[in-house]
Amino acid sequence: MKNTIVLASASPRRSELLDSAGVMFRVAPADICEDALPNEEPVDHVLRLAEEKAKASAASGVDGRFFLGADTIVLCDGEIMGKPKDAADAERMLRKLSGVPHEVVTGFAIYDKERDGALREAVRTKVYFKHLRDEEISSYIATGCPFDKAGAYAIQGGAAHMVQKIEGSYTNVVGLPLCEVLEKLRVMGALQ
Repeated sequence: MKNTIVLASASPRRSELLDSAGVMFRVAPADICEDALPNEEPVDHVLRLAEEKAKASAASGVDGRFFLGADTIVLCDGEIMGKPKDAADAERMLRKLSGVPHEVVTGFAIYDKERDGALREAVRTKVYFKHLRDEEISSYIATGCPFDKAGAYAIQGGAAHMVQKIEGSYTNVVGLPLCEVLEKLRVMGALQ
């Protein structure tokens, strides 16, 4: 268990992505305050939260050496969109994203408990939504899918038809930039 990789997230999407790459890991979610600091830049925000999650999971007493934390936001016209508070907030977000490009930014951190050091990276993907009709927005909200997703949508699920194109990492939009994460795990010696 000494070199175990621990995912500091309860996100089933992040677990599915690591599983799809054949990574052996355990899950030990971290519960931290995710509020932005005053004047905190979006990239600094996701990197800070990712590292705090990784370190909080490591401090929880879970066996393991490499702790992976991640945080994803949607950026649209300068607004940081996290998870919607309620249906009205989800509707507001989807209306704002309708017909305009936005960015999905995921920060991740891998904390090596043995060496007490972390590697961090932020990955940005540009996403283009089609113009959404009112009934598309209301029926998508009725599915319940938007409520635990940054920006109120999941590209891998019911919102796939809303996305015209992306520029960058698809897995980043899902919630974990897999290519970059695996490379950093290799650099740290967690993977062969």
